[in-house]
Amino acid sequence: MNRKSFLQTLALFSTFGNMMKLNALNKMAASFEDSILMPVLFLGHGSPMNAIEENEFVAGFRAIGKEIPKPNAILCISAHWETKGTFVTAMENPRTIHDFGGFPKALFDVQYPAKGSLELAKETKQLIHKVEVELDDKWGLDHGAWSVIKHLYPEADVPVVQLSIDYTKDAQYHYELGKELSALRRKGVLIIGSGNMVHNLGMIAWDKMNVDDYGFDWALEARAKMKQFIMSHHHKEMIQYQKQGSAFQLAVPTPEHYMPLIYTLAMQGEYEIIRIFNDKSVAGSLTMTSLRIG
Repeated sequence: MNRKSFLQTLALFSTFGNMMKLNALNKMAASFEDSILMPVLFLGHGSPMNAIEENEFVAGFRAIGKEIPKPNAILCISAHWETKGTFVTAMENPRTIHDFGGFPKALFDVQYPAKGSLELAKETKQLIHKVEVELDDKWGLDHGAWSVIKHLYPEADVPVVQLSIDYTKDAQYHYELGKELSALRRKGVLIIGSGNMVHNLGMIAWDKMNVDDYGFDWALEARAKMKQFIMSHHHKEMIQYQKQGSAFQLAVPTPEHYMPLIYTLAMQGEYEIIRIFNDKSVAGSLTMTSLRIG
């Protein structure tokens, strides 16, 4: 091959390579174009051990994963990422965070190697006008995310990003932020809130851990009222949870596990139905109640 032919061939490979890169970028962008309206999930994640145990709650997560369309990506709002300000993970390979202690080594050995999505992170940042969203390259996937998502998509073949919860803001603020996020549902994004509707670790009845659907009176009362408000689309009462009496106050002693529920309720359309699953109490002061919206 003479020098001229060599240079022409090299230029051809360079052009082909650039075209391949451009096609890949266009494919990524196209994946977040308008599509069918994805459902929204609130998952009661409970103990981290649900990541490796076989029980009815895990079966419930798996069933939901099979029911809904496979998403282009997942945006998860987990109770376990609280920040001052609002952040979204923006790394190619988010690490699996084992943010707990006192559990078996088998749980710490779990890795959930889902890819991240810089495209979704940027899309989320641009979509939200209520606050300046910062891109984060340090967090990863905490157990509020991976311990449940691994049952929906065990092959870790759906990119996942997390949105943090600003602990300085009230429920109304997070509800309004959720409204802005709902546009992602039209872009093939599955939005998951992961927390617990009733969550009072300080009052757990450790001796009742294996008693089926065991809840203290106040926990059962709070669960019933919350479900009534949710099914009747009374979001105002859920936002103003601190005004709903002593049962609610015991059910939500701190807001971090409750706020993911507020995000998901904010995304409910006027005529969208809600289906409740995994609706049981655990150890007196927790509920695994989960929701599918749409």
